[in-house]
Amino acid sequence: MHMKKKILCKQVWVLSLVLLPLMLSACATAPFTGRQQLMLTSVGQENTLGYQAFSQIRQQYKPSQDTKNSEMVQRVGQRIAEAANRPDFRWEFVLFDEDTVNAFCLPGGKVGIFTGILKYTEDEAGMATVISHEVAHAILRHAGERMSQGLLAQLGSVGLGVALAGQSPYVAQAAQQAYGLGTQVGVMLPYSRKQELEADEVGLILMAKAGYDPEAAVGFWERMMAGKKGKGKPPAFLSTHPTDERRINEIRRMLPKIKERYYNPAT
Repeated sequence: MHMKKKILCKQVWVLSLVLLPLMLSACATAPFTGRQQLMLTSVGQENTLGYQAFSQIRQQYKPSQDTKNSEMVQRVGQRIAEAANRPDFRWEFVLFDEDTVNAFCLPGGKVGIFTGILKYTEDEAGMATVISHEVAHAILRHAGERMSQGLLAQLGSVGLGVALAGQSPYVAQAAQQAYGLGTQVGVMLPYSRKQELEADEVGLILMAKAGYDPEAAVGFWERMMAGKKGKGKPPAFLSTHPTDERRINEIRRMLPKIKERYYNPAT
């Protein structure tokens, strides 16, 4: 028993020598909020996985034939993308014909809106609320952050042999598993409540910078809250998210400062 304990302690010590420098060199700063993030992946790696996932999603869901709403998604999306100022992203905005209350933005700027959410957006400002929130997730690298957390957990559990070998095929495989390549997880990537509120804040900023009144976000989330009353399961768009009341209260708290700094109705 004593020998096993010594071996375990040695493994933990060696593993800490491997992971500690990695963690210290993998700090990133979130745009707009300045929050420090642990990032074990590069933007290029995240974007490549995002492009692959979007290709799979396009095979599963058909683009909507609703020309008017598709054009509206494109128009709003381009304004939000300009406000995000990420020319390295391959922006694409697609309205999918699927009666699901959901939307997403994968790393690299691939945005999908499901037609089921149109009943809550109602107009361009409502759509801007949805797209800006999802784009915020992408520019804040929330998927990469979640992937890094998964990588860290896997590196800590697979054994020192693999971790010390530094084999890139393993890292790539672990990254794909942690990110959840495949349409279901790719579309419904669960973020933490902290990330959701951060995406709300940056989404409001992007709305304002794009010339949309960020106060429209309150109406959208109130409609979402009303729409799920009496239903046993919340829409996918709201799964693992903060409570509606907290989200709306936080948005109301953020609005005065954001409107003062970023919103110009003349734009």
